[in-house]
Amino acid sequence: MSSIRVIGVALIAACSASADLHAQLRSRVYARGFTTPLAFVQDPADRDVQFVVQQDGRIRVVRSGVVLAGDLLDLRADVVAGGEQGLLGLALPPDAETSRRLFVNFTDRAGNTVVARFRRSSDPIVGDAASRFDLRWNGAAGPAYIFQPFANHNGGNLVFGPDGYLYIGLGDGGSGDDPGHRAQTGSELLGKMLRIDVSVADADAIGYRIPAGNPFVGTANRPEIWAFGLRNPWRYSFDDPSKGGTGAMLIGDVGQNRWEEVDYEPAARGGRNYGWRNREGSHDNVTSRPPAFLPLVEPIHEYDHSVGASITGGYVYRGRALGSAFQGRYFFADYVSGRIWSLGLTVDPVTREARTSNITEHTTELGGTSVTGNISSFGVDANGELYILNHSAGVIVKIIGPPVAPPAPTGLRIIRS
Repeated sequence: MSSIRVIGVALIAACSASADLHAQLRSRVYARGFTTPLAFVQDPADRDVQFVVQQDGRIRVVRSGVVLAGDLLDLRADVVAGGEQGLLGLALPPDAETSRRLFVNFTDRAGNTVVARFRRSSDPIVGDAASRFDLRWNGAAGPAYIFQPFANHNGGNLVFGPDGYLYIGLGDGGSGDDPGHRAQTGSELLGKMLRIDVSVADADAIGYRIPAGNPFVGTANRPEIWAFGLRNPWRYSFDDPSKGGTGAMLIGDVGQNRWEEVDYEPAARGGRNYGWRNREGSHDNVTSRPPAFLPLVEPIHEYDHSVGASITGGYVYRGRALGSAFQGRYFFADYVSGRIWSLGLTVDPVTREARTSNITEHTTELGGTSVTGNISSFGVDANGELYILNHSAGVIVKIIGPPVAPPAPTGLRIIRS
């Protein structure tokens, strides 16, 4: 009898936890009037300001939900935009308030990837176009771009990790099934996650150093490489330690014909091989050539193309407005289907690996695809609250919690006539 009681209590608790995640979220428009927005980046120097990256080459400025007339930068003359090309990423370093630096990732007029450094002007919401420096790859005499053999799978996200280094996610170079096996070739930067130290002097000839702890330093592989085996890491993020997170990296890697995946990497656990092109998700793909090395790390979550066809990576929620039930849950979406989910993460205290649980869809309660559209990215503000970028409609939508009941009236008294 006691065991039955325990099981019953457990089932009630599980149902209650599930109920807490359904119909608890709402959305509201935060800002509108953008053209193909791809990134929403909090200004670390001003909690009221965010920057919105447009695929066409503009970086718009939003202050307290109001879109300002002037741009942080306008790179339209330098960017080829359309399809999977354009201005694709923006990152501000931890010392942005004092260094005034910012970094962007875009495809240039030849279709190659450029990672460029700029400095803000005396006005912190206006970039200095003349301060541009394009990072050079393969030494001071090397190219100031990364060659892209095809127009798709450019990756493009830029994120500063908790370690202060810049992480650059690059796709496999495009076409289908990575015909050059680039994601598994250590002399290639494509199909990799890179990690570099950009805290160098303005006069530095290449614009970065190799962190001593990078996993392939001293080997035949490019020392910038942090991880192998990515197809098109369209948005990745870190579980923010400053807000109670683990520091882990979560990557939404876009699949090809069958599987979309979420990869999980414990903090400071570089040197992994996520398997593409030999694997798509956890499934064999093209195996005619061997992977660079083993083991191949399996995704913590995958879904097939009956569910969606292009994953948009998101964030582990560390805000407060959505309530405790959502603390530590990872939000992600699918660009093609417009669906949005969150999943629970249980982290092993010894291995620091994670397993998932209680995958919950939130599309309908957030207003459906008529509100969220094709979701190109998520963003977080200074409080850790979440935003959705509607690429097709040019709208930024904020995820908000359930309505708060008004306080019960006090001091009531009966008035007799």
